[in-house]
Amino acid sequence: MATQIDKEGCREAYNQVRDDNSDVCWAAFQYEGSRIVPAQQGADYDDFKALCTDDARLFAYVRFTTGDSMSKRSKFILITWIGENISGLQRAKISTDKTLVKDVMQNFAKEFMISDLKELDQDYLCGELKKAGGANYDAQAE
Repeated sequence: MATQIDKEGCREAYNQVRDDNSDVCWAAFQYEGSRIVPAQQGADYDDFKALCTDDARLFAYVRFTTGDSMSKRSKFILITWIGENISGLQRAKISTDKTLVKDVMQNFAKEFMISDLKELDQDYLCGELKKAGGANYDAQAE
């Protein structure tokens, strides 16, 4: 059966993460049978990391505040989490299903496919966002 996505529910969660007036900084999306649906969302990134278990496969849209001494701004990333215990067939399927997710979550600075908890480290992800962001005025102070 072909995977479907709850566009309305996912778009609502996506917009909450994008809203500067919202404390929500992440939203996770999981499989419910053959549908991708909103799972959880929150203001604490560690709560999201707790969802990333060896038996889970999910997508997440996350907001980080990045920048340098001259400018701070919100940057967004799309994470595909594939736990170590996920079968080869499900691993392959998540790659094709990601196109459905990208139809809803179109604005992000960087995309990550992760299966190791160490790669979910906030400092690592922010460093990658900083590299992708271009100008780094903090470098002048070094």
